[in-house]
Amino acid sequence: MGDDAPVRVDKWLWAARFFKTRALAAEAVEGGRVEVNGAKVKRARPVRPGDTVRIRLGPYEHVVRVRALSERRGPAAQAALLYEEDAAARERRLRLVEQHRLAQQAFSFGEGKPSKKERREISRLKGKD
Repeated sequence: MGDDAPVRVDKWLWAARFFKTRALAAEAVEGGRVEVNGAKVKRARPVRPGDTVRIRLGPYEHVVRVRALSERRGPAAQAALLYEEDAAARERRLRLVEQHRLAQQAFSFGEGKPSKKERREISRLKGKD
């Protein structure tokens, strides 16, 4: 960590713990879910300190500035030192997390399919004795 040699974007994403495996990081880059300095890139594109990386993971978007480089995956505390997250993007993501949490609470899926007794009651109420 900390040397000045550029690192491939897929390796850096894996080392920074945005993806569990390097293959998943490479797949995300090839799928267009990663941008470096506003441009879609290939997985071998080197990142350097100061670059802005936008990562879309599901419905969430991370916008980070590269602070340090590493080709090796280390502890989470060490990985957090590799980037600095944009405050506005973090706020948008946290707001979206809260919206998803509230939407999940608003819609109840019930207790599963009705029991035999409940089906009989439903049939009786509908007049299908």
